[in-house]
Amino acid sequence: MNVIEITPAELMERKNAGPIHLIDVRTPVEFQEMHVSFANLLPLDTLTPKVMSENFKGTDPVYVVCRSGSRGKKACEVLLASGHTNVFNIQGGTLACAQAGLPITHGKKVMSLERQVRIAAGFLVVLGSLLGFFVDPRLGFISTFVGNGLMFAGFTDTCGMGMMLAKMPWNRVANNLSYSLPKS
Repeated sequence: MNVIEITPAELMERKNAGPIHLIDVRTPVEFQEMHVSFANLLPLDTLTPKVMSENFKGTDPVYVVCRSGSRGKKACEVLLASGHTNVFNIQGGTLACAQAGLPITHGKKVMSLERQVRIAAGFLVVLGSLLGFFVDPRLGFISTFVGNGLMFAGFTDTCGMGMMLAKMPWNRVANNLSYSLPKS
């Protein structure tokens, strides 16, 4: 079954028609920085069939948003695979929602996970190149390993480095934002 995408304007129309379940699947730090005001945080790495069955019936409409749309699509695929049939990804994510004028809550500015991945990958490639040139040619493998990881991330839309960085202390929220969803 394919993921159904709707625009931020369609999301707002549905919200104006009655209560909806919008889940934001980004990290707690990203959510704290900026989120659609009526979204509930449920990070992608905590999204399991058990969590969803505790909070939603299989036919409840569930709207999913992330930063720009790709993690939202991945979350929708998880939901569809776990038996939820009424799942919608928000095109363009939170950035598009803000641009479309949906109500947004702003908090402390943070460095995006995507930017952290680019910095870490670049650093490791430079480090591997320098170590390979000045210390031992075999250490050039570091750059090869990171390059292969980036290609894998591009082909599969799954970034191992991003998943590791999301678990780092600087990407955690001290006040423990609630992951609980309102009951329908």
